[in-house]
Amino acid sequence: MTTRGDTLHAPTDLRGSSRGQLPTRLPLLVYVLALGTFLMGTTEFVVAGLLPEIAGDVQVGVARAGLLITVFAVGMIVGAPLMAMLTLRLPSRLALILALGIFAAGHVVVALGSDFALILGARFLTALATGAFWAVANVVAARAAGPAASSRALGVVGAGAMLANVVGVPLGAYAGQVMGWRGPFWALAVLGAAAMVLIARHVPRDTGGDQAVSVRSELAALRSGRLWLALAACVTTTGGVLSTYTYISPLLTDRAGLAAGLVPLVLVGFGVGALAGFLVGGRLGDRRPHTTTIVAPVVTTVLLLAICLLSGYAGPTTVLVALLGLFGLGANPVLISLGVRFAGRAPTLGSALTVSAFNLGTAVGSWIAGLALASPLGANGSGCRRRRDRPPHADPDDRHRAHPPPPVGSGTHPSRRAAVTSSPRPDRGWALPA
Repeated sequence: MTTRGDTLHAPTDLRGSSRGQLPTRLPLLVYVLALGTFLMGTTEFVVAGLLPEIAGDVQVGVARAGLLITVFAVGMIVGAPLMAMLTLRLPSRLALILALGIFAAGHVVVALGSDFALILGARFLTALATGAFWAVANVVAARAAGPAASSRALGVVGAGAMLANVVGVPLGAYAGQVMGWRGPFWALAVLGAAAMVLIARHVPRDTGGDQAVSVRSELAALRSGRLWLALAACVTTTGGVLSTYTYISPLLTDRAGLAAGLVPLVLVGFGVGALAGFLVGGRLGDRRPHTTTIVAPVVTTVLLLAICLLSGYAGPTTVLVALLGLFGLGANPVLISLGVRFAGRAPTLGSALTVSAFNLGTAVGSWIAGLALASPLGANGSGCRRRRDRPPHADPDDRHRAHPPPPVGSGTHPSRRAAVTSSPRPDRGWALPA
């Protein structure tokens, strides 16, 4: 029970008794690990709210500054399994502390850096540490909770990242507006250092370095067909949900006619739904793991179809987006638990591969959605244009036409008149850049 390769093997009597009754309380350690995933979920997406400030300060374009998000996702995909293998012989406690130390150091480099390439490299290094922490944290949380509550514990750990979308990212973006974009990175560095102290205090020491655990034995887990089936489910479920979520803002404004200022509230609704989905899904997954992993994607598919049919109405779309967060991500803790279980004597590698699978699903899903939206069937296609063929003011309730361009000869300067009439209008749909 002391090595990372043996953490999930419980005695037979414990397995038998776990079916009848679930533990009423999870260990404090699980919530400490959730704090770590909260910090890492915050740093992954807080950049999105600070792109203009970062771009202006380091003198790059906003589109290029967006690479700070892309490179982090790539680092998570590559880093989780890679770092799991590199830290194979390290005790779990030491691996978590080292990961948080690199996390804090990377944020210091970003906060001090003025060269974009240096900042980009620091983000990639931070992503590697994030992948390592997440992979090991899942195994440690499952071990601490025991087989009877492993999915529930993983739901709490994953809920830390969901809470980051509800609280951490908006708060970080606001702090960046008030105190400068470097402020949130300093704060994350300090909090990362504080998390190191908590991990050192609450994660028990283990021996690690078991000579029986080798790279070859870890890689043997890749022969499990059930493991690859769980990983495929991770990719497809996450890709299906986040392909829609990535482009939810233009969907709400251009199709549903929602005011741009209300979009953040809808996103908060999605985050709250995802947070609840992780907690509820993890609890249900301990009793009915296979039922949960089937019902959640089925309901998610129905919700996505409903969004397609009702996206022209703001009220129903807002409710459907919140439900999408609840059901769309509700199976994730169960899938992580299955990935760890099906990896056999390589639970850390199984956990790492699920982290990579979720990030791969996010990247592939958003890419496919972008291709679909840019196609003739997408938002610029005739089937999705919002009242494009109607003349202006044909619908007095159309909010997007509240301010029409001035008529010719109204006294407006010719250059100003041309700028107004040639600018993109909401009724023209929206398109992705080529």
